[in-house]
Amino acid sequence: MVRLGLERVSLGDVLLVTFEVVFAVVLLAGLIGVPAAYAMARREFPGKKAVMLLFLLPLLIPPITYGIPLATVLYQAGLGGTLWGVILANLVPTVPFVILVMIPFVEQIDPRVEAAARVFGAGTFRMFVHVLAPLLLPGVLAALLLVLVRTIAMFELTFLVAGPTSTTLVVALYAAVNSPGVRAVQSVDAMAMIYMGVTLVWLILALQFVNPTQIVTRAKRENTH
Repeated sequence: MVRLGLERVSLGDVLLVTFEVVFAVVLLAGLIGVPAAYAMARREFPGKKAVMLLFLLPLLIPPITYGIPLATVLYQAGLGGTLWGVILANLVPTVPFVILVMIPFVEQIDPRVEAAARVFGAGTFRMFVHVLAPLLLPGVLAALLLVLVRTIAMFELTFLVAGPTSTTLVVALYAAVNSPGVRAVQSVDAMAMIYMGVTLVWLILALQFVNPTQIVTRAKRENTH
């Protein structure tokens, strides 16, 4: 058991919440970030540089800097201490991360490929699913892999928003180390080993589907075919 505030949370519940947060953040960051990256790479519009700067800010400044006002807004909206509050907080840095990773992959695709698909009658949705998605797959996998690792390790934003029923493993580990009273060192060490083990297992599983050292080469090779 780990203590967060006055509540006791089982380690099984913490692991389940961690899985739910990670998978939800990865899925939503991909669904939002990939189309946004395509729009940023293919469209010119007033204020585009300002938008890019806005995307960069959550990645350049410490999370605690914007985490406190973000947590305030989420609590005022009734989402503080909930699972969805933790997910939304983690989307703030991960969606811009996906966008910035995906823009170069979109730019590598020859626009004539898209033009040819439109000539043969493909609409925007069909072109994206049947033409662009296979070409963008290496970049999508790379971006989502990095989002997965980042979300597992995200402490500041999760700590500020999490409640007793929305605590992830990294926050629970911090709570166990800093909880009042005497705690067996073995229990904290066990939680730390579980945290490292879960992270390592997810990394190994993710690397079965994508090799980061070959992503750019694969993207270029696929675009030449």
